[in-house]
Amino acid sequence: MKFRIIAVALATTLLALPALADEHKHGEVKVTPKFATELTDLPGKEGMVITVEFPPGHVSEAHRHDAHTFVYVLEGNIDMQVAGGELMHLKAGDVFYENPDDVHTVATNTSKTEPAKILVVFVKNKGAPPVLPAK
Repeated sequence: MKFRIIAVALATTLLALPALADEHKHGEVKVTPKFATELTDLPGKEGMVITVEFPPGHVSEAHRHDAHTFVYVLEGNIDMQVAGGELMHLKAGDVFYENPDDVHTVATNTSKTEPAKILVVFVKNKGAPPVLPAK
């Protein structure tokens, strides 16, 4: 039952993710929920795992996660940066971290011909959306 509630909350939140994609120029970002669970030894927290596939040339708009966010690049080459942080050029096997206060200013698939895919692990407040607009 808990997984179903978390899955419904995740699905509702993920409906907002296309707003991060410039669908007219770069196609759609594909987000696939993989797992979600309450973290019983961290009261009020939950873990969530998703994969995100970026079409060639995709450039995300600035956004936040309000979560400890761990990104692992599965395929392709991606540029990532948070406000005030170093621009990171990532390839398959590389990792990226965002803290709950970061604004994710750059998430770009650097290839104009190949998709890129990441695995994202969130540790966040229970029931909170994993993606929020930048403020």
